[in-house]
Amino acid sequence: MKLMELIQLNQENLSSLATHISCPNYERSSIKTGVVHIGVGGFHRSHQAYYMHQLLEDPQNANWGICGIGLREGDQKIASVLKQQDGLYTLITQHPDGKETSEIIGSITDFIFAYESPVLAIDKMAHSDTKIVSLTITEGGYNFDTNTGNFNFDTPDIEHDLQHPNTPKTVFGFLTTALRKRRDNGLAPFTILSCDNIQHNGEVTRKMLLSFVQEQDPSLCKWIEKEVCFPNSMVDRITPVTPDASIDFLKKEYHLKDDWPIVCEPFIQWVIEDDFSNGRPPLEKLGVHFVADVTPYEKMKIRLLNSGHSVLGIPGALHGYQTINACMEDPLFASFMRAFMDKEVSPLLDKVDGIDLTAYKNSLEERFANPNIKDGVSRICSESSAKLPKFLLPTLLENLQRGGSIKYASFVLAAWCYYSDKGVDLNNSRLEIIDYRKEELHQSANQTQQDPLSFLRLTSVFGDLLENKRFISLYTTYIKTLYNEPNIHKQLTAIHQDNF
Repeated sequence: MKLMELIQLNQENLSSLATHISCPNYERSSIKTGVVHIGVGGFHRSHQAYYMHQLLEDPQNANWGICGIGLREGDQKIASVLKQQDGLYTLITQHPDGKETSEIIGSITDFIFAYESPVLAIDKMAHSDTKIVSLTITEGGYNFDTNTGNFNFDTPDIEHDLQHPNTPKTVFGFLTTALRKRRDNGLAPFTILSCDNIQHNGEVTRKMLLSFVQEQDPSLCKWIEKEVCFPNSMVDRITPVTPDASIDFLKKEYHLKDDWPIVCEPFIQWVIEDDFSNGRPPLEKLGVHFVADVTPYEKMKIRLLNSGHSVLGIPGALHGYQTINACMEDPLFASFMRAFMDKEVSPLLDKVDGIDLTAYKNSLEERFANPNIKDGVSRICSESSAKLPKFLLPTLLENLQRGGSIKYASFVLAAWCYYSDKGVDLNNSRLEIIDYRKEELHQSANQTQQDPLSFLRLTSVFGDLLENKRFISLYTTYIKTLYNEPNIHKQLTAIHQDNF
């Protein structure tokens, strides 16, 4: 291509861009927003919004556009970028062989920054066009105590929402007020569709929302119990943080100025229970699986893929690796993760129709090793206090109950303690630790040399693990060894050779 000025990504410039990059073929101005999505992050844009983009290419599906909602102050950036770009963004798919494919996605046709305009967001959810409100609010966004599983009412934002229903701050306040408005206007409710990595995510969402609504409005609670569907779902597509290099790539390759493109792997999967309150999009045409029970699929994915990421990421961070594919290039790390999958997870999994478990684990290894994705270890380790209780601890607890292997999961928890305590890798380089409980974790871990079990005394994360003598014996051994000689290669080798 000839040297030319950069083209700003927006609706007006689509016709110019369409000569050299794939663009939406549908008339975006005529799309109705049948889906309101709370939490427009990278994963939503690589997954659900991508599926809807494909669906909208057929004019018969023009009722299934997306309106994004940003509830947090931190959503100011995405609100600004999407406003400037008319909801458009570029999806860059990076294949293991080095091939990259780029396309502009047009399914997000509106965005409301609810942090500043809560009434607009409520009215949008309450509008008759809205059939589904979907969520990617992270594992920590569901506001439940990981030890008891109950809703946590003791936060300032929840207390505010209970007292000020028309100016909510949390997802629970927004959903409640919008559903109340629909009920009062004689409208059918929307479906609430969680797309977060929590096993039984629909059931968890239902339980948490009903707990909140019962406290605020018991009569509405009865209506929601009867009328609103909360299908469980399983989602999968590795979507790393967008590197600056991808922004530069679009400028160089397409003369395209996109301030926030999304990078992802080619693999994509979505399994949803076919249980909707008010209609659903025909996503089965795109390979989405609608099933009666998503449990075996989500259990397999959460315990293998999500746990596998942490099993690589936490020791990998300590060793000094920056990306997941770098961990996989180290045969010791790769074999450690595979042994965790084979010996600690696979014996606990139910049969999954249509899935060859060995082939699935092989595919995970290939996906993690994709040299072009370069998924940051810091991203994988982020919010571990929300992730590990849901991804890793259930496997550990079940193996403790059944007498199965616990050495791999136990080592990861010991490594997490050292990671939270020291905050540096083995080269003494500062680790980027992203966790809303970072200081609390550090304070608990920082007492480990005086009290080897101090980290585990954080019962809101670890529950009653302290009471299991078999686990405590192994964990204490790992802790003492790590603090005496924090050589991750040496520790992984010893675990493989059963030298502990």
